[in-house]
Amino acid sequence: MNDEHPSVPGPADGTTAHLTTPLTADLLRGALDLERTGHGLLPHRLPARARAQYADGQLAMAQAQPSGVRLVFRTRATVVELDALRTKMAYVGAPPRPDGVYDLLVDGRLAGQAGVTGGNVRTVDMTTGSAKTRPGPVGTVRFAGLPDRPKDVEIWLPYNELTELVALRTDAPVEPVPQGGRRVWLHHGSSVSHGSDAASPSTTWPALAASLGGVDLVNLGFGGSALLDPFVARAMRDAPADLISVKFGINLVNLDLMRLRAFTPAVHGFLDTIREGHPTTPLLVVSSILCPIHEDTPGPTAPDFSTLAEGRLQFRAAGDPAERAAGKLTLGVIREELARIVEQRSAEDPNLHYLDGRELYGEGDFAELPLPDRLHPDAATHLRMGARFAEAAFAPTGPFAAHGD
Repeated sequence: MNDEHPSVPGPADGTTAHLTTPLTADLLRGALDLERTGHGLLPHRLPARARAQYADGQLAMAQAQPSGVRLVFRTRATVVELDALRTKMAYVGAPPRPDGVYDLLVDGRLAGQAGVTGGNVRTVDMTTGSAKTRPGPVGTVRFAGLPDRPKDVEIWLPYNELTELVALRTDAPVEPVPQGGRRVWLHHGSSVSHGSDAASPSTTWPALAASLGGVDLVNLGFGGSALLDPFVARAMRDAPADLISVKFGINLVNLDLMRLRAFTPAVHGFLDTIREGHPTTPLLVVSSILCPIHEDTPGPTAPDFSTLAEGRLQFRAAGDPAERAAGKLTLGVIREELARIVEQRSAEDPNLHYLDGRELYGEGDFAELPLPDRLHPDAATHLRMGARFAEAAFAPTGPFAAHGD
């Protein structure tokens, strides 16, 4: 935080935020659905129809963690308070996960960061797959000392905590910011796109790339769940978008989900479905960033429990490289096939493009900034990836270049 825009929790400045604004869809960006709960408003990043077509607790939690979701409004308030009920993840035997962060942006610039206390804790036992939730109370995030002038305010919700929005209070009236001023970028990917181990919600690589590209992000990055699911393709088909990207690879290997024979038609089907709703929209297919444990070794991915004694959790590849001959997928195999598919289809689809994920994070980057748990990038790497994606995609010659550039 800088001194120009302090983030001050609590009532130390003596100012009271006493005006309550109903939480409605016109104040939220980045969600495809909103659910009224007993506490308030729960953003979802998949619509109800899609959520009815799976029984996967991992995806159910991931899509309800509001990566890229933010409150957006115009006000001259100097104090903003948001009551929220979080659900934080914990893993048996693993170090505690960091608390979620709320980013406050004023006229597009970071002006404060804070978090909430209380909330629920969902504990997962990775050895058995079981999970249990301990309930907790609603908390409050408070920002004070904001400039006393009309301004656009964004509150980016934590990417790693399910967040039920309970109440919004300010010391001046709030009005929605009209939509339509910027192009909408719809992105789907894995936990890396979801934001794993980024410093805050506005500094995940997709959020940073969107800021640099001057677009509005809808982030369908789902931890553990970029799996070519048809219901995700249909959700993307039906969602408004000016720009679309899909990033596949690591989760298919993590779960050892399919063989090459199934992968190729599944990719074609996913792209076909998106094209039903967006026939000429710029569509960028992105492969995985470098992940040495799975470049040439198939999945599944397994926790390396030997590292827990050192207070950290890392992962290992549990497959056998020899199984590639039987069609098992590695990141190298997937990259080669994605590039081939895009080359084939782009002959009739000039708005379809391919980006090798190693252009965002490759061997040189791994030598400088290794993946701490062997799967996920750290906060510094998210910043690097966001800048590189923006340079590749939003440049005047890039697939997402604005008309007239």
